[in-house]
Amino acid sequence: MPNPHRRLSDPRELTALAHPVRMAIIELLSISGPLTATELADRLDETPANCSWHLRKLAQYGFVEEAAGGKGRQRPWQVPGLGFRWDDEHASGSLDERRAAQALSEVVMGRAMDRLREAQQRAPEESEEWREAHSSTEMVAWLTADELKEMNDAINAVLDRHVERLTEPEQRPPGSRLCEFVAWGVPTYLPGVEPA
Repeated sequence: MPNPHRRLSDPRELTALAHPVRMAIIELLSISGPLTATELADRLDETPANCSWHLRKLAQYGFVEEAAGGKGRQRPWQVPGLGFRWDDEHASGSLDERRAAQALSEVVMGRAMDRLREAQQRAPEESEEWREAHSSTEMVAWLTADELKEMNDAINAVLDRHVERLTEPEQRPPGSRLCEFVAWGVPTYLPGVEPA
């Protein structure tokens, strides 16, 4: 399956997406399909007017579009594609692009950390099967730049393994649930630890 993720590099696009409410809207539309501003507001504990404003901002950069059906306040919105990729703040590019990428990365990682904390708090309520399936992993390793790239590529391939299930509900096995994986492979800076 070809990579479905939209590549972002324009600082204006990155900045438009780097807002917690806008990111929440994108996430809900990606997972739940077309929703109206009112439906989004109910799920996000926001006002319909605020969601409408953010939807128009997202539409300005092609992140959302009107879906078929509905009129006025009852018109549903959808995402035209699945997911995004952008270079982080350390990549080559203009200073504006790097700053905007950093802001977007901070919003995305902050939201992921919030969901991790919620999952950890709710773990005692889960069935034994789901508690045993849950995992958190952290490790460090001495790698060359080529090895780091190879590992990141392999991890991304694993994470993309079931991407079609997001847009094709019939592909979801019975009993499946929405699960989140967050991974990064970066050089680590520890006091007194120098490159080999």
